[in-house]
Amino acid sequence: MALVRTEEQEILARTAREFVAGRSPLARVRALRDDETGFSRELWAAMAELGWLGIVVPERYGGAGLGWADLAVVMEEAGRGLLPEPLLGSVLLGTTLVLLGGSDAQKQAHLPPAVAGTRLLAVAYQDATSRYDLARVTTRAERAGGGWKLTGEKIQVLDGHVADFFVVSARTAGETDDRAGVTLFLVPRDAPGVRVERQWRVDHRPSARVRLEAVTVGADAVVGEAGQGTALLERVIDRAMIGLAADMLGGMTVTFEMTLDYLKTRKQFGVPIGSFQALKHRAARLFVEIELARSVVLAASHAADEGAPDAQVARLASAAKARCSDAFLLAGYEGVQMHGGIGMTDEHDVGLFLKRARGAELQFGDAAFHRDRIARTDGY
Repeated sequence: MALVRTEEQEILARTAREFVAGRSPLARVRALRDDETGFSRELWAAMAELGWLGIVVPERYGGAGLGWADLAVVMEEAGRGLLPEPLLGSVLLGTTLVLLGGSDAQKQAHLPPAVAGTRLLAVAYQDATSRYDLARVTTRAERAGGGWKLTGEKIQVLDGHVADFFVVSARTAGETDDRAGVTLFLVPRDAPGVRVERQWRVDHRPSARVRLEAVTVGADAVVGEAGQGTALLERVIDRAMIGLAADMLGGMTVTFEMTLDYLKTRKQFGVPIGSFQALKHRAARLFVEIELARSVVLAASHAADEGAPDAQVARLASAAKARCSDAFLLAGYEGVQMHGGIGMTDEHDVGLFLKRARGAELQFGDAAFHRDRIARTDGY
């Protein structure tokens, strides 16, 4: 496995970096922090024209038919600019779930508009007590005539406040913690009984609370096999984690670059503070940690592209998430500390990246959770 980008991926990275730098400066991100929508529909349409929303979607559904490593390239550049558009919630989760588990009719109905940027899909899989356990589902679905009736509440639904459709996990059999008995349903936002409440996160990534009050859907709303939703969710979230890790890699890289620039320009005792040996050592450690993170993100994305067994993809996805959680937090903390007092102010951009690091660390499980997951997979 070659842990380097192809020539085509380098071109894609340059295009994405120019787009993000030119169309989404951090001043725009700041302005959108308190906005109800939280992103630009115009910019989303432009990203659709570039083909970003359908990178891993086959051409027959309107996508580019490329791979997860290509999507990771775009996600890394998006992370460099803290891009607020719903790549994580709608592309990495919603579109991926329909792609991996949907019937051909569901793919034909939802993937082309998702790729075109005219439909946003969100995955509502977290219940109030589930934490990182995908099988811990308290939302219920019961048979109702020829369809199903869903009742419950989902929290932290990424980009759920703007979603046109939700993929909702609900228990159709068994007890709350049973792995079997979880089913996934496609639910339109405008279905009677669906209540959506915008949530605000410390990292400014938009999310929502979704309440389901006796929401009725047809039998054709089931995604994948009834009662087997946990395994499908795991496959989807493992791939979303790889994309998130790439996004985190971009964020930590920019944080490091900002910090290096400050070390070279800030002077004390008549010399740049970067000449102090203690700060050199801390900067060197950051460089090593970021390069290790880069290697494991590349390994995970290539494994997903090369058709590796799900267990291997899951292991590498967890390794990437654990490594990037630690490295991004370290870059954020060190960046704030090396910037001194100015790093503690909201006006300085380094603080935005630290907030994103804290939010991204917890998304899909923190570093300790994923190290434990790897250990359990390896039989420890």
